[in-house]
Amino acid sequence: MTDALLDVRDLQVEFDTEDGVVTAVNGVSFSVEPGETLAIVGESGSGKSVSALSIMGLIEKPGRIARGHVDFDNRDLRSIPEREYRKLRGGDLAMIFQDPLSSLNPAFRVGDQIAEALLTHTYESKKAARRQAAVLLDVVGIPQAGDRARDYPHQFSGGMRQRAMIAMAIANKPKLLIADEPTTALDVTIQAQVLEVLRKAQRETDAAMLLITHDLGVVAGMADRVVVMYAGRIVEEGTLDELFYAARHPYTIGLLNSLPRLDSDRRKPLRTIPGTPPSVLNLPPGCALAPRCLYVQDHCLEDRPELTAVGPETHRSACFRSAELPALVGVVTDASS
Repeated sequence: MTDALLDVRDLQVEFDTEDGVVTAVNGVSFSVEPGETLAIVGESGSGKSVSALSIMGLIEKPGRIARGHVDFDNRDLRSIPEREYRKLRGGDLAMIFQDPLSSLNPAFRVGDQIAEALLTHTYESKKAARRQAAVLLDVVGIPQAGDRARDYPHQFSGGMRQRAMIAMAIANKPKLLIADEPTTALDVTIQAQVLEVLRKAQRETDAAMLLITHDLGVVAGMADRVVVMYAGRIVEEGTLDELFYAARHPYTIGLLNSLPRLDSDRRKPLRTIPGTPPSVLNLPPGCALAPRCLYVQDHCLEDRPELTAVGPETHRSACFRSAELPALVGVVTDASS
């Protein structure tokens, strides 16, 4: 056991398919300290959401956790019975799911669904739970919360449904809040509002947060530390400043270069990462990024790099050329200008 609120070690998650076993998460380790916000970043299929579902105990057949440890608040989550897991979900351990429309039950009023979470864990009176549900909707910025609590999910806009999901997640003051792509499919203005609601919710509950996203713009405004995943593995991790100002993995650098900048020449197209992510069913033998990497060498195609320190203890990268990258990136940048 450690002092971390959440400690994930050597997590491997597999899914049986007609074509073989898919290893969606392969040897992933990370921790979240009390009150900290850790962001997990990567393209679709990198294993971010599967990692989050593993923590929540929501991996269903044909999936399974093949190996690894998941410790939360000094409890081994892989060894506790399902009835104890149900007490944790929505209580000390809460999750905001990616698609609020499919996560909210269309047959029940929004306020009643939030009240149900309260009744399951802390409240005994339905009347008091419904009053608190309206209070929570007000906390997350829904106007006329008392009236809107009686509405059904289809009567809410996308942004309001996401706010309702946040209200439900913070209802029982969780110790850890997992937010899985909380701003997906929302326009930029609503995204900013939802992120501000998340910050407020975190302050209200003093919760740690695990933020799952593909959007580095979201990460910049929310995270203390960042984990970058690719093809089911962690390829770089560090503090926000280390990742944004001293990235040491080609994939992280590619993600950063693909972001639009206010000080960039608008006549030049954004740089993209060439190619597409590999199938986790049939990964190449060496570095999974090698077929797309601008800095690939022969041995990258055969040997897989491990996460190693590249500066301070908090900063690690899985790249054979991490020490050379600052100079190499400078050369590429000059050549393209």
